[in-house]
Amino acid sequence: MTDSLIPYGKQDISQADIDAVIDVLKSDWLTQGPKVPAFEDTISAYCGANYATATSSATSALHIACLSLGVSEGDIVWTSPISFVASANCALYCGAKVDFVDVDIDTGNLSPDALEQKLISAEKTNTLPKLVIPVHLAGQSCDMQAIAKLAEKYSFKIIEDASHAIGAKYLGKPVGCCEHSDITVFSFHPVKIITSAEGGMAVTNCKKIDNTMKLLRSHGITSNPTEMTEPSHGPWYYQQVELGFNYRMTELQAALGLSQLTRLNEFVAKRNELASIYTNEFKHLPLTHLHQSTQSYSSYHLYIIRLTGDAVKKHKELICSLREHKITSHLHYIPIHIQPYYKGLGFREGDFPNAIEYYNTALTIPLHPKLKTSEQAYIVKKITDII
Repeated sequence: MTDSLIPYGKQDISQADIDAVIDVLKSDWLTQGPKVPAFEDTISAYCGANYATATSSATSALHIACLSLGVSEGDIVWTSPISFVASANCALYCGAKVDFVDVDIDTGNLSPDALEQKLISAEKTNTLPKLVIPVHLAGQSCDMQAIAKLAEKYSFKIIEDASHAIGAKYLGKPVGCCEHSDITVFSFHPVKIITSAEGGMAVTNCKKIDNTMKLLRSHGITSNPTEMTEPSHGPWYYQQVELGFNYRMTELQAALGLSQLTRLNEFVAKRNELASIYTNEFKHLPLTHLHQSTQSYSSYHLYIIRLTGDAVKKHKELICSLREHKITSHLHYIPIHIQPYYKGLGFREGDFPNAIEYYNTALTIPLHPKLKTSEQAYIVKKITDII
C-alpha cells in the first residue's frame, strides 16, 4: 500500500506562480486592477476568440452567460445529465426551465442524435429550447459542428460548458474559439487543467455579449457615459443599469491564472501521456475508457473508465477498494436528473437511460501532471488485481 493518498486531481503550483501572487500582494491593486484584463486578453488570444470575461467561478460565468443571451422566465434550456449540477442550475437562476439530452454512452458527451430526436419532438409541441449547453466531459469536445447545424435549423443559442477543456482542440482549433457557439465557459478550480484557486472565464466573439457579461459580473454598474441614461454628474458618477452580481475575479486569482497559463500546453501534453499509458495497460481488462474522437484533442481533465461484462458487478467494490488502498477513485458524475432537487421538478431515473448506464459502470481514476510513474503503476496493479 502507498504511504500517502493519491488524489484523482491535484494542482501544480510552481515558485513562479507563488512569486506572481506575492507581486500582486505588494502592489496597489488587489482587485479591479491590471491583472484581470491581462488574464482575459491572454485567454482570448490563446483560444482565438475576440473577447473574454473573467469571473469568480465557472458557475458565475455560466449564470451571466445565460443572462447575456436573454434567458429568462418561460424559456427552456437543455443540457447534459452527465455533468456537475452547475450546468443546469445556471438556467434555473434565470427563471428558465431545464431539460436534458441523453449522452453518447461511448463518450459521455451530449449525443447529437438524441438532441436531434428531442428537437423534432419539441417542435411539434412548441417546446423548443432557447439555449443548449453541451458539456465537454473530461476534456473532450462534444461534436460541436453537428450541434451547431441543429442550432441553425431550430434557432437556439449555444454555450459550451468547457470547464474541463481549456487546452483541448476540436477540428484542429482551440476549444473556446466559439466557431460553433455563442459563448464558451472555462473553470480554473484547483483540480482543473490550470487554476486560479477559484475562478472562471466566459469567451465570445460578440462584443455586445461581452459588454453585457462584464456589466452583470459587477452589480450591473457602469461608469461609462455612453451606457448611462443621463449625462454624468461628474468623475465620481456611476449608474446601476442592470441587476447584476458581485462575480468579479480578484487580482490575486488573475495573477495565478496568468502564471499557470504559461504551462498549459505542458500540462495537457503530460495528461495525454499519462492517459495513453493507462489505455495501453488496461487493454486486456474487461473495461473501456471514454472513446476519443479523431475530431478532438482532449485536455484530459479526467481519466474515466467504464467497466464491461461481469466486471460491472464489481463497480462499487472497485471504487471502495481503491479508496481503501489510498487511491482516490471518484465518479463524474451522478446524473443531474436523479438528484433530489431535480426529481422534485418531475424528472425520473428512466428518463435518460444512457446516463444511468454510464453512472452504473463509470469511475474516475487519478490523472494529473504530478502523478508519479510509481503511483500510476500502483493504480494499474490494484485495478487489475481487483477485477
